[in-house]
Amino acid sequence: MPNTLDQSFVKNSPWKPDIFKGKVVFVTGGAGTICRVQTEAMVLLGADAAIIGRNVAKTESAAKEIAQLRPGAKVIGIGAVDVREVQQLKDAADRTVRELGRIDFVIAGAAGNFLSDFNHLSSNAFKSVVSIDLLGSYNTVKATFDELRKNKGAILFVSATLHYYGVPFQLHVGAAKAGVDALSNALAVELGPLGIRSNCIAPGFIDGTEGFARLAPPAEDGAPGMESKVPLQRFGTTKDIAESTVYLFSPAADYVTGTIQIVDGGIWHIGGFTNAFYPQAIISANSDPQSKL
Repeated sequence: MPNTLDQSFVKNSPWKPDIFKGKVVFVTGGAGTICRVQTEAMVLLGADAAIIGRNVAKTESAAKEIAQLRPGAKVIGIGAVDVREVQQLKDAADRTVRELGRIDFVIAGAAGNFLSDFNHLSSNAFKSVVSIDLLGSYNTVKATFDELRKNKGAILFVSATLHYYGVPFQLHVGAAKAGVDALSNALAVELGPLGIRSNCIAPGFIDGTEGFARLAPPAEDGAPGMESKVPLQRFGTTKDIAESTVYLFSPAADYVTGTIQIVDGGIWHIGGFTNAFYPQAIISANSDPQSKL
């Protein structure tokens, strides 16, 4: 699978192979593309892991595959967990401690997304995304807080850049991720005296992910690829996200909290790819006057 890591990550990495030895990372959305590779990087560098998801088979299968990356690694997959239900997350955290001994790092990565213009975005659909992305992030920290406090751990929220500028068809996610950023900033201040760090990572267009397939506009025939619009002249990779994740959890970032690590090649500075389809797509989407409530 091109978007997963292997031992070459350790061999070619600037990080020490056992930098996270004896540590445990708790990851919501850990069977998804981005969060899975974040988990893989942590496991390859010595950590054990618990990945949390709704789909039991997918989550357990991913855990078994990740465990094969490092001899002796312990990775458990805990399915049938809805991050909107804090007790389900608390049960998952308790199981993690029973089976792996502790929780040092938390990645709040469970998220929901789809394309919809305002006119056709129902209130229920808006609420669903905010509940998964924002409330789910809050619940994840709430459920793991005792362990984070005991081990002076670190939190990493998976955010986005969608709220840095106006992005049509993504207002529900932009609103949710703006809340995630605010949550992380407040926790950095409130939990800092307890020894807990809180940061965000904000991926841009990451090639090979489901979000990329849904959201990236297609290139026109004969036109330069859309990656030419990115200041660094390429799309991101899941390895780019993994490297930033390792940094933010590593001792190198011991004095880093309350930050948002943007990993997007600089595209947010020029408004992303919105100009590739604006305003024609908006006009087309609203040709149907029927609005969803």
